[in-house]
Amino acid sequence: MTSTRLHLEDLAVGQRFRAGPVEVTRAAIEAFAGQFDPQPFHLDEDAARASLFGEQVASGWHTAALTMRLLTECAPIAGGLVGTGGRIEWTRPVKPGDRLLVEAEIIGVAASRSRRERGVVEIRVTTSNQRGETVQRLTAKILAFARP
Repeated sequence: MTSTRLHLEDLAVGQRFRAGPVEVTRAAIEAFAGQFDPQPFHLDEDAARASLFGEQVASGWHTAALTMRLLTECAPIAGGLVGTGGRIEWTRPVKPGDRLLVEAEIIGVAASRSRRERGVVEIRVTTSNQRGETVQRLTAKILAFARP
């Protein structure tokens, strides 16, 4: 992670951030699912084979959490990545052994009219596996703080 923090005035449409890869292990899939999304196709290989997926897959929320982890490594926004809303799509299941990469692009920057110390940055985030297949798309709005 970089020590340089980006403020509202440092951010521009088209700016990109990349991070990864992070490997998704079967143990991690089961641990996350056991705590947060205890469905058979996440927890049990045999049950997963009989599911829509035909094999064990990670929870979409696990993919989202890993995406967030990677974003914290590559998008050094001053004040942190404070979300104000967004849209998420899971386009392909994540499987044990997949290696995820994140690419984020700023698609909008707007200073607040009423609060000069902040603004909103819209960011499009694509999470892909080692084959270049998109597994998740996220469009999010995050707070960005102006330089003091």
